[in-house]
Formats: sequence, C-alpha cells, structure tokens
Amino acid sequence: MDSSLLLLPIVGFVDHRDERMIRTTDAVREDLGEAGLLRRYAPTDDGLPGKEGVFLAASFWLAECLARQGRLEEAHKVFKRALSTGNDLQLFAEEYDPETNEMLGNFPQGLTHLSLIAAIVAFKDMENAE
Repeated sequence: MDSSLLLLPIVGFVDHRDERMIRTTDAVREDLGEAGLLRRYAPTDDGLPGKEGVFLAASFWLAECLARQGRLEEAHKVFKRALSTGNDLQLFAEEYDPETNEMLGNFPQGLTHLSLIAAIVAFKDMENAE
C-alpha cells in the first residue's frame, strides 16, 4: 500500500467518485493512517537510522480525495489536522512526527505546499458545484 494511490484520479486513471477509488481511499487511510495524518507507505526496515514520519503531502492528498468524493466533513477534518503541522508562518516540512510534534525531512517542502493548494482548490470546486 502506498499513499500515491490517492493520485490515481489526478492522472486520469479513475474518477474520484468511482466506487473503486472510494474503496482505495478508505484502504489507504486504514492502512497508512496515523494520528489523523498519512504515512507514505507502511513502516519497513530500510536499514537507515531513525524513524520515518507521516508524509504531509499524502495527508493533503487524502483531504483532496475526500473533498472530491463529496465527503466534505471528513475532508475538512483531515485538512485541519494536516494544517496544524505547519509552523507560525504556515510553512510545512516533508514529514512530521505526531509523537513529538516535530517537523522532519526537507523544510520547507514544495510538494507539501502544492498538495495543500490542490486540497484548497478541491474544496472551492466542491463549493462551486453546490
């Protein structure tokens, strides 16, 4: 399981609202969720020291998927949780440790910020569709 599966609709492989994508979204969330955020993939022994944190871009991907599936309450909850990991300037790292509340990896991370923007656009699109 890899959280990049949440990008399948973005590349045109399947529609966000297709039942298979809804099940995939739920499976990714179930298998990779941690403290309201998402890991990129399941923890493995990669031989490197230290522990991987949650992958913040994936958490925003989840918020976008949920929003585009019409699951706005769930999407807002995930979005707010991911948003809470930013610093006082709302800059985000690549990863985050929910146990210590520390930013990990590259900072600031462009991919995380792009994913944040994509989630906001999804909320706006859904708002305009109503």
